[in-house]
Amino acid sequence: MPRFPLVMTRMHLAGRLAVALAVAPASTSTVRPPRYFSRCRGLNRGAMSLVAPACTSFRPPSAAASARQMTTTRLEGRSLLVGGRELLAQSPPEVTLRAGVDDAAPGAAFLGATAAAPSSRHVFSLGTISKGWRWLSLFRFKIWWMAPKMGPDAAGVPAETQMLLLETRNGAGATGDAVYALVLPVLDGDFRASLQGTPEDELQFCFESGDPDVQTMEAVDAVFVNSGDNPFKLMKESIKLLSKIKGTFRHIESKEIPAYLDWFGWCTWDAFYRAVNPAGIEEGLQSLREGGAPPKFLIIDDGWQEIVNEFTEVEEAPIEQTIFAERLVHLKENDKFRGEACKNLGDLVKKIKEKHGVKYVYAWHALLGYWGGVLATSDAMKKYNPKLVYPVQSPGNVANLRDVAIDSLEKFGVGIIDPEKIYEFYNDQHSYLSSVGVNGVKVDVQNVMETLGHGFGGRVALTRKYQQALEESIARNFKGNDIICCMCHNSENIFSAMKSAVARASEDFMPREPTLQTLHIANVAFNSLLLGEIFIPDWDMFHSKHESAEFHGAARALSGGGVYVSDKPGVHNFSVLKKLVLPDGSILRARHAGRPTCDCLFDDPVMDGKSLLKIWNVNNLSAVIGVFNCQGAGNWTWPVNAIPHVPTTVNITGHFSPSDAESLEEIAGDDWNGETAVYAFNSCNLSRLQKNQSLEVSLCTMACEIYTISPIKVFGETVRVAPLGLLSMFNSGGALDSIASSVDSSYTAIQIKCRGPGRFGVYSSARPAICRVDAHEVEFSYSDDGLLAFDLPDGPSLSHHRNIEILYRLS
Repeated sequence: MPRFPLVMTRMHLAGRLAVALAVAPASTSTVRPPRYFSRCRGLNRGAMSLVAPACTSFRPPSAAASARQMTTTRLEGRSLLVGGRELLAQSPPEVTLRAGVDDAAPGAAFLGATAAAPSSRHVFSLGTISKGWRWLSLFRFKIWWMAPKMGPDAAGVPAETQMLLLETRNGAGATGDAVYALVLPVLDGDFRASLQGTPEDELQFCFESGDPDVQTMEAVDAVFVNSGDNPFKLMKESIKLLSKIKGTFRHIESKEIPAYLDWFGWCTWDAFYRAVNPAGIEEGLQSLREGGAPPKFLIIDDGWQEIVNEFTEVEEAPIEQTIFAERLVHLKENDKFRGEACKNLGDLVKKIKEKHGVKYVYAWHALLGYWGGVLATSDAMKKYNPKLVYPVQSPGNVANLRDVAIDSLEKFGVGIIDPEKIYEFYNDQHSYLSSVGVNGVKVDVQNVMETLGHGFGGRVALTRKYQQALEESIARNFKGNDIICCMCHNSENIFSAMKSAVARASEDFMPREPTLQTLHIANVAFNSLLLGEIFIPDWDMFHSKHESAEFHGAARALSGGGVYVSDKPGVHNFSVLKKLVLPDGSILRARHAGRPTCDCLFDDPVMDGKSLLKIWNVNNLSAVIGVFNCQGAGNWTWPVNAIPHVPTTVNITGHFSPSDAESLEEIAGDDWNGETAVYAFNSCNLSRLQKNQSLEVSLCTMACEIYTISPIKVFGETVRVAPLGLLSMFNSGGALDSIASSVDSSYTAIQIKCRGPGRFGVYSSARPAICRVDAHEVEFSYSDDGLLAFDLPDGPSLSHHRNIEILYRLS
């Protein structure tokens, strides 16, 4: 976790500070001479003003030209048009557009602007959002994390918006053809952009370097714009294109995926907080293993390092706040991990791998070593030329929710490593961890770099320097791109991730805060829209023995990321865990990042009192949709409400359709007629639906249902079959690998490869003659709704599958 110590976690939640949304005006103050200017990049690269030139003659456009105009992003007067629709109106003349950035994406373009004088921070107006659009914002509600917000006009767009997805439709209601627009503030040289609205209903972009000496007069490629008719394809194609143009980050499909993600894990944070110790780690691993959910992946979280608190006598601030200013003394483990029972960290790692069967051990550290960086006077740290610096928060950092950790660091400072020595620091840290058997690291507190850019070339340059060094060290010292990024939701980190493939998707799971459980699920799902194109989103740990365990467990099964808990030793609910974890410790991980379905993107699933949250994903042979009622249990934590939320139970009825799952046609193949078998996990109901038909679903607060959707295929001209997978697992279809068939003179045979053990289910239009598992005939049940089921016995682990054969006699 981004792990605040326990005492601070409580104080942090109880004492959140809010400030009024303050939109900074464009700088008009006298600018002192800068040390250097960012390179001027604008008009000579084809940027054009939003004021259209006068026409000297008129020629009717050809049909081809008209069709192209409908897909391009272009200027007409003071309007910006995307997909043939006006997106922005009343745009000022200083706004520029660079279109035609890629022939394969005619709608892709960059917005920029020019200022009257150079500055390290500009705020430019883009105009107003035209009527008929509704938007989804992913914005940083505090310095570390993003969250979603929905609305209709520019005034509601929050400060620090890092993604704005908009929808408009032809005709009335939700039935018309949709056009989606993506407005994505990005990095441009040494500057980064973000969006914000104003009370005057203007959409602005802020353009800042984070260093008063790094100035410019113009932004050229600051805000990426693209459009399309499918929001998920739009996101994927846009991020791939942006990666190619910018060259500073890579799409998730181009990255090495860490192997630990396919195994169940345990994190020590909530179990011990900073009191983690070798005996407790062994006790926790053993209790999970003995209960039938063996962790194969372990995070040794905060508490293993040697740190010091220099501020125990501070009078002007609570001692608890100084915890965030504690500093790293040296690179090796502290005294808790050196003694008679455990000689050193290497001794512990060896023991838990050999005795408890753990495959992957990760160790936690902060990007700067620890929360407060390193101790500059430590003999072990002097070689890295550290110095004490004081963070400076931007107006965006304090526009929504202030954070106690960064406020503390502003007061007490951070021990920062010389950027020229940062690779040496990471390499020394990681080579030591690797030498004692640690497989990878979880790197926390990453966004702190944006506050330290003064004197270092700015926030973008400094972040990129650290990220490059970090990724180089990971590649050198660990085998499988073994890093989890955390507290990293700023655009500098997101768009500098060349190799890092896993990132936490939201603020922590907070077991002691009942009003935050539903928010967590909505938060991770929406944030995965952006993060899931660059990382495997990590939806965080949860507790298996908790009032929300089923809710969280079901969501993790759909996440496409890791599944891990932070239970205290002996405090587990194996009924929940066994819906996620097979006896060998493997999990049934879906193929992509779990995301809200298209019809949920612009509705508030937490506070509008009427909307269910639907999350979709796909497996090899099927899709999966989870429907969650997140209403009533809590409210968004911004803006801060003086009246505490009182949880209520809200019963909501909605609908879901197989067509809500994207890519279903790709899974089904060309010869599919659109019919599906739909299996409801909790109710155990099996239905047959055409892909555009729907089912009604009614849920009370903090209840959910998971639907496995399997395309029905015809085999041997008469038998219709749709494999469902392991019926006792949340993500049943995640167990399926492949399906094939053969026909001879006597039988039509269906061959399915599936992981196990467990109760296997398949929709079958007819009762079969024989069912076999690994060439052994097994008993089966067959019901009137077409559910064919039988048991898969214990057998080999993740790398092997059960060979299932279902035989139908030819009539």
